[in-house]
Amino acid sequence: MAELECLPLGVGHHGEGICLQVRLGEYWLLLDGGLRDLSGLIALGESIHWVGLLCSHAHSDHGRSIQTLHAIAPDLPIYTSEITARLLPLTWAERPLKEAEFCIPLAWGKPYQIQPDLTIQILPSGHLPGAASFLISYKSTDRTYTILYTGDFFLSKSRLSEGLPLDDFRGLSPDVLIVEGSFGTAQHPHRRKQENQLVAGIMQAIAANRSVLLPVNKLGMGQEIIMLLRSHHQSTGKDIDIWVDRDIGMGCDLYLEILNYLPSSVQNFAQHQPLFWDRRVRPRVGHLENADLEGSSKPCVVLVDENTDWHSWLSRTSKEWLVFMNEETDLKVLPAVNNDSNRILWHQYLLADHSDVAGTTQLIHNLKPQHIVFVHGSDRNLSDLTNLDELSSRYHVHCASVGKKIELPVGESLQFIPAKDESNTEFLLPYEGELAELDSTVMLTLPAEITEDPRWLSFSDTGLVEARWQGDRLLIRGISQRELLNTETALSSSNERSCGNCRFYKNQHCQNRESSLRWLRVSIDGYCPAFKPNTQNPQMI
Repeated sequence: MAELECLPLGVGHHGEGICLQVRLGEYWLLLDGGLRDLSGLIALGESIHWVGLLCSHAHSDHGRSIQTLHAIAPDLPIYTSEITARLLPLTWAERPLKEAEFCIPLAWGKPYQIQPDLTIQILPSGHLPGAASFLISYKSTDRTYTILYTGDFFLSKSRLSEGLPLDDFRGLSPDVLIVEGSFGTAQHPHRRKQENQLVAGIMQAIAANRSVLLPVNKLGMGQEIIMLLRSHHQSTGKDIDIWVDRDIGMGCDLYLEILNYLPSSVQNFAQHQPLFWDRRVRPRVGHLENADLEGSSKPCVVLVDENTDWHSWLSRTSKEWLVFMNEETDLKVLPAVNNDSNRILWHQYLLADHSDVAGTTQLIHNLKPQHIVFVHGSDRNLSDLTNLDELSSRYHVHCASVGKKIELPVGESLQFIPAKDESNTEFLLPYEGELAELDSTVMLTLPAEITEDPRWLSFSDTGLVEARWQGDRLLIRGISQRELLNTETALSSSNERSCGNCRFYKNQHCQNRESSLRWLRVSIDGYCPAFKPNTQNPQMI
C-alpha cells in the first residue's frame, strides 16, 4: 500500500465546495472544509481519526462548514493562518465569534509539529489576504514524504493582496502537489489590463446615465472592486456614489481590522484617505441601506453579495441598470427579471483571482513534483489540465473526482504509471477525422459524436473558426460572438434586418418580450419576426 493517498470528498464544482482527505503513513488529515452536506464526512469520521484540518483561506467554498464541524468534533485541531482565522466567521451562517477562536494560527514559513513525525508549514498563496499553501511532511523509517496543497492561488498581485511568492516555492520538490485548476487551460490578459477594461466599462455606463450593479463574492472580490474604483486613474475624483450591501460591508470592516497585514501600498493609501467608507472624497462609498436610489436621478454603482436574492431587488427598482456579471456566469441560467423598456442590460467581465494555465504550469515546473492532483474546477477544466502534454509527459497527473481514492506511490517510473484521470472519461476521448485538400480550401471532417461534448456549444457559437500553427501542430478554435462583434462595426451601423441591428439585441442576447428568443443568446446576423430596427446609437458593449 502506498504511503500517500488522497480521497476527494468535495472538489469544488457543482457548488459542493472543497474538502479532501489525505493519508500520510498512519496519519489522516482533512484539507479545507467547504462542504454543504456533512453527512458523508461525519460517517467517514466514525472509522477514521483525523489529526487535523488545514484551512487554506476564508472563502465559503473552503471554510463554510468548519464551524459546524467544530461543534460536532470539538477535539479536531483546525490549523490556518492568523488572517484567515479572523476572516472565516464571515463565511458562516451564524457569526457568534469575532474570529475563529478555536483555530490554531500558524506563522508563515515555520514548521509546526502536529505529531511526532508529522509537520506542517504555511506559505502565502496570493488570491486573498491570509490565503495559505500547506507543506505537509511525514517522516517514515526510510524517508520523508511531502505533500503541498495550494488551496486557491494567484501569482499576480491584486489591489489588496500580494501574489504567490514563487521564489519561496522554487525547489520544494514535493512528492505530491494538490493544486487548483479553476480556469483549466484558459489564458488571461494581464491583471492590470483586466482592471482597465472593467473600470472603462463602468465609467461608460455611468456616462450613458445607467447605474451599475455588481453581484460579487462578499469577501475578496467586493473589496477589490471598491479599492479599484477608489484608486484607478479613470475613476478617482469622479462624482460617483458607490453603495455596498450589508455582507460586503462586513467584509470591508474586517479588512480594516487587518490593515497592518495588507500590502504596503494599501497601508500608504489608508494614511491619506479611508480605504472604503468615505462620503467626502470622490468616488464616495457608503452603506446601501442609507442610499436613496429612487430619490436620486444620478447613476451610481452598487455592489451586492452574489448569493443574495438581488434579482428580486433589481426588479423592484426603477433605474436603468447595467449588470456586470463575472465571465464565468452563464447568463442563460439567471432568473428572469422585470425589464420594462430594456432598462436592465447585462455585461460580462473578467477580473481573475485564480491563475490561468500559464501561472499553473509555471508553478508546477518550479516545484517539480512527482504527482499532481488537480482539484477545484469543472470536469472539463480539470480534464483539460490533466491531459496537457507538457504535464502528462513529465509527471503523474490525476484529475480528482468525488469519492474516488487516488493512491500516490512514490518513486515509481512514469512508464509504469500512465497519467490518470479519475473523473468522467467523456472529456478525454480523441476524435479521428479526415482532411480533403481542394483547389483553394481545405476541408476537415470530424465525426458527429464530437457535438456531444459540452464544449461544442461554445466552440460552434458562431460557426467560424481560427486556425494557426504551434510548432508542428495546427490549433483550431471557435470564434465567439464577442470577438465577432468587435469586428462588426459596419454591420451595426447599417439598416440590414438582423439581430445585430435590432433595438433589443443587448450583450449577445435577445431582450425583446415579444420574441420567442428572449434571454437566449442569438447570432448577430440572424433575425426573428419581432425584429425592431435600432434607431439609436449602437450599444456600447
